[in-house]
Amino acid sequence: MPNLSEHVAINDSETLDEVMNCLSKHLNIPTQGAYDRDYLLKILVKAASMGDTIENTIKSLKEVSSSNTIRYHLNKLNDFDDLEKSLNSALKSPLLPQTKKTRLRLAVDFNLIPYYGEPSVDELPYIYRSEAKLGTCSFYAYATLCIIDNNKRFTVAIRAVRKKETIVAILTYLLAELDGYNLQINKLYLDRGFFTVAVIRWLQALDIPFSMPAIRRGKKGGINQFLVGRKSYKTTYTMTSKQGDSVTLELAIICKYRKGKRKKKGIEYLVYVIHKLTTSLNHIHQDYRKRFGIETSYRLKNVCRIRTTSKNPIARLLFVGISFVLVNIWINLLWRKVSQPRQGSRLIYRSFFPLKQMLSFLSQVIDKQFKLVEGIYIPSG
Repeated sequence: MPNLSEHVAINDSETLDEVMNCLSKHLNIPTQGAYDRDYLLKILVKAASMGDTIENTIKSLKEVSSSNTIRYHLNKLNDFDDLEKSLNSALKSPLLPQTKKTRLRLAVDFNLIPYYGEPSVDELPYIYRSEAKLGTCSFYAYATLCIIDNNKRFTVAIRAVRKKETIVAILTYLLAELDGYNLQINKLYLDRGFFTVAVIRWLQALDIPFSMPAIRRGKKGGINQFLVGRKSYKTTYTMTSKQGDSVTLELAIICKYRKGKRKKKGIEYLVYVIHKLTTSLNHIHQDYRKRFGIETSYRLKNVCRIRTTSKNPIARLLFVGISFVLVNIWINLLWRKVSQPRQGSRLIYRSFFPLKQMLSFLSQVIDKQFKLVEGIYIPSG
């Protein structure tokens, strides 16, 4: 254990102030009476810090209103597009200034949250159909755009996927969120959900360097015809959609030897669609894997996502968006507060301030303000 400074790098109250300044500046939730916006946001932050429901969160606090009162105010949010814009502004607020000075590596991902049951008229426009997962083919889907910079992964834009929205439209929306920030794209990583003729043609037209895994369908023909040999190589392939549209793309066929991993031996073929990459053929797979950073934003997001059984698309977007904002603030605080400059790269003490420590700080400050329930009382008689 190194000798520790007498100076406090960051405390619990300062952590809550950072979070509240960001959320209150960008999220406009209508309130009235004794319950102002900061009051409501603190309840949401407390629920997020515990990864729990609003109902369970309120049961643990003494000086708070009922969960019905909180729901009443949340139900005043009725403009889905406006909330999405507000969350995107909040996401970019903690972006570090030095990040804007570099040519950026960007990653686009889909995050699917299972939906069960028959959607109502209000819910139907926001239900995304995909391959079966966890017992359903229906999901609330959120596409995100992340900046990867020296193992820092900032989520800078989120798009709640609409039912009739094309994947090209989703990607266009996410990239448009960078307009006005003078950010230059060095490389774009996409997951296999974007492997379509339309997306590849569009990215080629924009001349954006990108990499994405190719989907191999069927047992013979198509991409499978290239899975031969013992050396990695590049080739071209013309892909045709069901609608008859086609695109000629460059494939990187990567050969890896399993060496008994997962009790398998022999060659494993990995196929990537690439465009204008400067990465060598031998490092394309490793480079693509780095898009996740040290800790992926999705895994961290799930730690601090407010749980709910509500099917309200607006409330769900709010809860998912807050979780991404909290992760961004944590990365910002790590860099600004829990680190030291040095020659080369900055020394960050991640082990002293993991995300769960930040969430614990947020929880304990709010506990002090609203006081914890210390006993349970049942009806007399």
